[in-house]
Amino acid sequence: MTTTEPITVVIVDDHPVVRDGLGAILSTEPDLQVAGEAGTGQEALRIIPELRPNIVLMDLMLPDMSGSDVIREVCGKTSNIDFIVLTSVAGDEDIFRALDAGARGYLFKDMARKELVASIRSVRAGERYLPAQVGSKLAENFPRNALSDREIAVLQLVAAGLRNKEIAWKLELSEHTVNAHVKRVFDKLGVADRTGAVTTALRRGIIHL
Repeated sequence: MTTTEPITVVIVDDHPVVRDGLGAILSTEPDLQVAGEAGTGQEALRIIPELRPNIVLMDLMLPDMSGSDVIREVCGKTSNIDFIVLTSVAGDEDIFRALDAGARGYLFKDMARKELVASIRSVRAGERYLPAQVGSKLAENFPRNALSDREIAVLQLVAAGLRNKEIAWKLELSEHTVNAHVKRVFDKLGVADRTGAVTTALRRGIIHL
């Protein structure tokens, strides 16, 4: 009789109560084993290569860096560790960003316990796991008209209350160039003013305060 190796999981979340709760859920499943946990992005980058789990459950909002950046860095170095995002962040750009980084699944934290377990088994079997509510979020702004890195940088400063002249000075650009970036941001987001741009960008996860 052969014994199947358990699916090893690392949990990355900055809230200890969340990590404890997820660990308790997974501990009841005989084919799942929690190999470790991390509360920051840097800690995750340290322990994931050491533990080499099959699956990482990854929150996106970490205190030191984005969870998507952790995913991108790990996936850039290895192809045999799969990531499932488990987060309260529901903007379509947050989802796109995580999937672009290499995530194989995306779950919201209000998911049912059985869905969490099913997602781990599915991703371990080589499948993607994107529930219907995630697909609906992606469909809201499809086809995607993504902002460039420079446009996002300008928008972040707009959200901070800076005027175009101040943004130009901070980013070492001409005011004319900043004006053009702001106009393109308005066009891509389908808004008419700075307030609309910031509100839409926050709702969609393009920027975070």
